[in-house]
Amino acid sequence: MKKDIIIPEVENVFLAAVQEWSDDFMEKVWYAYLINDSDFLIESVMVVSKAFGTIDGEMKKTSLLRHAFVEVPAVSVMKIEMIEKSVLALNNEFMLTFFIGDKLYDKKFIFKANFINEIEVEEVPILFVDGVIVR
Repeated sequence: MKKDIIIPEVENVFLAAVQEWSDDFMEKVWYAYLINDSDFLIESVMVVSKAFGTIDGEMKKTSLLRHAFVEVPAVSVMKIEMIEKSVLALNNEFMLTFFIGDKLYDKKFIFKANFINEIEVEEVPILFVDGVIVR
């Protein structure tokens, strides 16, 4: 039965953490972006994020945040959320679910603990700014 289920692979859709100036905080903060570098419109997009891990030997976990987007056009970006600096020391997980046509796609993206930093940056496609990418 399981062998009959076809799970399509997510291609050219990924996440990036980009540092931007915030007038509210008067410093640079990290924002998570959904990058659709495919030739397809993605629809009914749902992103569920959480952070988890160990700090000073104590298990920490944030609450779930949910974001929904009606559609993300081909070759475009969508800002998801700010990543609070206190959770950069945790694993930041983003579960992405969307449709292309009538096919459902889903993928889990994880920024490992302390991976979001200025050392790991590379140019983010479409945005053309430096950021940390997870594929």
